[in-house]
Amino acid sequence: MQVILLERVAKLGQMGEVVDVKPGYARNFLLPQGKALSASKANIEAFEEQKAQLEARNLETKKEAEALAAKLDGQQFIVIRSASDSGALYGSVTTRDAADAATEAGFSVDRKQVVLQPIKELGLHDVQVVLHPEVDANIELNVARSPEEAELQAAGKSIQELAAEEEAAAEFEISELFEDIGAATSDDDDLAEAVSDETPASGDQEDTAGR
Repeated sequence: MQVILLERVAKLGQMGEVVDVKPGYARNFLLPQGKALSASKANIEAFEEQKAQLEARNLETKKEAEALAAKLDGQQFIVIRSASDSGALYGSVTTRDAADAATEAGFSVDRKQVVLQPIKELGLHDVQVVLHPEVDANIELNVARSPEEAELQAAGKSIQELAAEEEAAAEFEISELFEDIGAATSDDDDLAEAVSDETPASGDQEDTAGR
């Protein structure tokens, strides 16, 4: 099926080009999204008449997208989720979650602009945001179980390193506990020995009684 593009479409063509596409792709995406028109003679003529307006509109939206991209590119957003000790999420982080995180931080992002496969583990994840057919930005999602964990991940520590540190800290606390118990037992032994040294033997007690 031939369509005329009303805007640049990645891997397909530029505005005004007539291209061949699969009918399903045209009917389900290009046409309903307003990205193209069927390449009939009437539509091609209509496009030529409106070409200047479409180009001017495209330039305006492109400039707006570039301004947003300059602020958005490189930003990191925290997404808090429950996960197992191994870092596997109970669920997943989707395009909607990414868009919501950016929007809450003051950026106008729609989930349809976000390009990502559902995220299913903790950590830092690069995400692309297509703000305009010719403009995109890259953001980072910091998926963690708590703000404190997100801060550590942002500092460059992986979930494996965090788990190892927690395990080491737990082992240290246990070893200190055993040392305290050992020290207390030693003190008790010393006290018992001292008491034993100060207490007269039974024979001495009898001699004392006889006198």
